[in-house]
Amino acid sequence: MAAANKRNIFYAQSGGPTAVINATACGVIETARAQRDYFGKVYAGKNGILGALAEELIDTSKESAATIAALRHTPASAFGSCRYKLQSIENKRAEFERLIEVCAAHNIGYFLYNGGNDSQDTSHKIATVSQQLGYPMQCIGLPKTIDNDLVMTDNCPGFGSVAKYVAVATREAGLDVASMHASSTKVFILEVMGRHAGWIAAATGLANQTRDLPPHIILFPELAFNATAFINKVKQCVQRYGYCVIAASEGVRDSKGRFLTNSGTTDAFGHVQLGGMAPYLAALIKTKLGYKYHWAVADYLQRAAAHIASKTDNEQAYAIGRAGVLAARAGKNAVMMSIQRRASKKYTWQVGTVPLAKIANREKTVPRRFISKDGFGITQACRDYIEPLIIGESYPAYKGGIPQYAQLKNILVKKKLKA
Repeated sequence: MAAANKRNIFYAQSGGPTAVINATACGVIETARAQRDYFGKVYAGKNGILGALAEELIDTSKESAATIAALRHTPASAFGSCRYKLQSIENKRAEFERLIEVCAAHNIGYFLYNGGNDSQDTSHKIATVSQQLGYPMQCIGLPKTIDNDLVMTDNCPGFGSVAKYVAVATREAGLDVASMHASSTKVFILEVMGRHAGWIAAATGLANQTRDLPPHIILFPELAFNATAFINKVKQCVQRYGYCVIAASEGVRDSKGRFLTNSGTTDAFGHVQLGGMAPYLAALIKTKLGYKYHWAVADYLQRAAAHIASKTDNEQAYAIGRAGVLAARAGKNAVMMSIQRRASKKYTWQVGTVPLAKIANREKTVPRRFISKDGFGITQACRDYIEPLIIGESYPAYKGGIPQYAQLKNILVKKKLKA
């Protein structure tokens, strides 16, 4: 049945980008366009929720079908992202009132927010407050995070691709070190993201398909760092293999729960800014063992590597966007779309929904059963969990040897309100 007054969709991206976040955007926009009998336009927030507050709404109807399709294989946040956390209505009522005012002015009835923990918290607040302020609006959370730390979803879109990237990078760098260790580098350290959850660090373990291959050591935020045990393990590896490859999460902590590398600053979400784990470990190894070393920080490279994105991850990211629109049409509200792993011998999955109230401000860490007994590797259970998520390649189109990514016009809707 066609809606008497077709309302528009607001879609926004939040937090750090991934290699497949725009596949979710593609799923949202293409599905909404196919449901023109029910939905109006899809407006994208310029720089996430800030776009709603500033009435900077991107009219995605101005983009061609080909450009929107190209989003499927384009990394980063095509409409701009942000790190901005809405406070409670008690603390900043005017902010919520402004948000509702903008939505009302542009006939927005559906709020689709694509992000991680803090973003789902925002979605939950807006779902609650919009009812309180007398402007019913359906809020749907679309999961995204390379950290894979959202609860009540088997995995998060974005993680499969970063897992594939770090596993491949570890395998390739490991071969390089192995070829040079006799007269040169003995230790290589790869620092990956992961403040509280070591899922990305765990994924490097997929490169070790036989016992003797790198990474020889993985450091997790979930386990307290023991310098003596670490140095002994490095020494043992060099004595046995001639070299040692280490994958370390940026969020490794000491026995008192303190980050080993705390920059002393925080981001807009209040998270401690980290970095420097690799050089910290390198200095420790140099002091204690004197080995020649090299280190690298995956940083933005790991989350922007659409050239080697996981096909499974891309398909899940797109399906989340599509399902979010269909859930809105079905009348769903205050829910997050989730990936559900089916109980079958062969890996299969489906999209479900979970209440936003059960997700916000919770975190899923790597369980102890996924970490080897000595604390420096992954178990078969961990491998069985992660490996299906990196299967398949989702290559972008290439021209002149360079990937061709979507170039959006990002035309803003004319403002109707005062600043």
